[in-house]
Parts: sequence; structure tokens; C-alpha cells
Amino acid sequence: MQRVDIRKIVLGLFLVAAATPWSGTGLALALGIAYALTFGNPWLQRTARLSRITLQFSVVGLGFGLEIGEVLRTGKESLLYTIVGIGCTLSAGYLLGKLVGTDRNTSMLISAGTAICGGSAIAAMAPVLDAGDDETAVALGTVFTLNAVALLVFPLVGRLLDLPQDVFGTWAGLAIHDTSSVVGAASAYGAEALKIGTTVKLTRAIWITPVVLGFALLRGSRERFSIPLFIIGFLVAATLRSALPAYATRWDQVAFLATHCLKIALFLVGLGLSREVFRRVGLRPMLQGVTLWLTVSGVTLAALLAIGIA
Repeated sequence: MQRVDIRKIVLGLFLVAAATPWSGTGLALALGIAYALTFGNPWLQRTARLSRITLQFSVVGLGFGLEIGEVLRTGKESLLYTIVGIGCTLSAGYLLGKLVGTDRNTSMLISAGTAICGGSAIAAMAPVLDAGDDETAVALGTVFTLNAVALLVFPLVGRLLDLPQDVFGTWAGLAIHDTSSVVGAASAYGAEALKIGTTVKLTRAIWITPVVLGFALLRGSRERFSIPLFIIGFLVAATLRSALPAYATRWDQVAFLATHCLKIALFLVGLGLSREVFRRVGLRPMLQGVTLWLTVSGVTLAALLAIGIA
């Protein structure tokens, strides 16, 4: 008689709970983390791949809920904040890495992940820096952990400070590392925050290419890289909605489905936060990552409130 694997049964139950209409993005992520910390994740590579694919489809689907004019306007309005934020974050990350004693490659990877687009930026930058697998893994683990914290904490802070939807969306798009956590936190805060946060974040993610190109030129690297395809897909989706307004109801249905796919993506993301990840990261990289992220988040929010973005 075949032995029943209790881990698979619990995994299925948690996944169903995360995907229900009554579940939120924060709960979906928390369920994934709870499973990983309790049972481990023997399917780590498979779930990591599925989380990336599901997230990318979710982001493209969300594009069907926006007009391309709105996307371009929001991207243009956030462009200056994005450029200044990336430059200041990379500089601050370099100095913090020196201060706490993080090795050079790991420090630069954490800084790039915080400044631009989390794991995507780290994956693009690692070959250019000729970073080792351990250095890349530590940087990913650091940023990955902070992503989970951001998704849960940002909406709480936003409500505590009674932030307007547009301020919160811009703040999340500029200060949270990965697209998944930006979209998750913004969707938990409100529909307007989701629209703005997603657009600001994808505008920020486009800067993977010029930033990595700059480092490649400085180091003489010939590694190839490009704009992530899901960003292009998001823009195409928004363009289709604008070009074919007669199908607005259908586009809204696709965008609604994408929000549910996002919860599954975040559950899969949570499955990657195992005890092994925490052991691997270590004190110095985590200290650098936390300090840099808190600094960026605090300064960004203060600046947005000071200039009266609302």
C-alpha cells in the first residue's frame, strides 16, 4: 500500500485556502511562509519557477485593467523620483556595504535589488559582476525576506498614517523590491493604489537595462541582458484595452482573474522562505539590506509627503 505524503495534502489545502476569494495577498504569502517553515520545501526549484511564471502572467493580466494613456502618464510623473531613487540607493548601498563589511559582490547585488527590481535585478547583475552562486543566493535571500516583510507591513503603515491611494501606490512602487510584493501590498490597500503602484514599479524595473549596461561597460563585461518580457506584455495589454474599448468588460474580467493568480504567485513565493534561506543569509548582508531598505522607505515616504504628491 502506497504511503500517503502528508506534506502534499497540507500543501494542497494551503494552496486552495490562498486562492479563495476570501483570501488576501498577505494571507496567501503568510500561508506559503508557514508551510515552508513547518514542512520545508522539497520542490524549491519547481515552485520558484512556477512563482515567476504566475507572477509574470498576473502582471500582464493587470495591464488589461488600465488605459495606456494612464500608464504613460503615471510613468512620466514618477520618472524623476525613479532616477533619483535608484542613484541614491545604489550609492547608499555601496557605503553601507563598506560600513558593515559585506563582501563587494554581495553588497552590490543587494543594492541593485533594493534600487531597481529585487530578484530580477540581482539575476541580471550577477553575471556582469561575475558573482558566485553563494553571493547571489545570499543577496536573493536578503531581498526575498524583506519583500515578505514589506508586503505585510506597508499596508499597515499606510492605514496608520491614513495615506491617500496615490501616495501609497507611488511609495510602494518606489520603495518595495520585487514586483510581486509591490502588487500584493498595493492591491491590499486599494484599486487606485494598485494601478499606480504597478505602473511606478514597472517604470522602475525598466531601469534594469541601463543600470546593468553601465556596470557592464565599467567592468568590460560582454554579458547580454534585456528588458523583462512581462513589462512589454503589460504595456501591450494596456494598449489593447485602449484600442478596443468595446471589449472593456472582457478586459476587466481578465484583470480580475489576474488578481487571483497573483495570490497563487505570492503563495509560491512564500514557499521559498525556508529555514535554509535564513541560515544562508547571515548577519552582515541582512543588516545592510534592512538598513538600506528602511532608509529608502523612510526617505521616499517623507519626500512624497513633503512635495504633496496628493
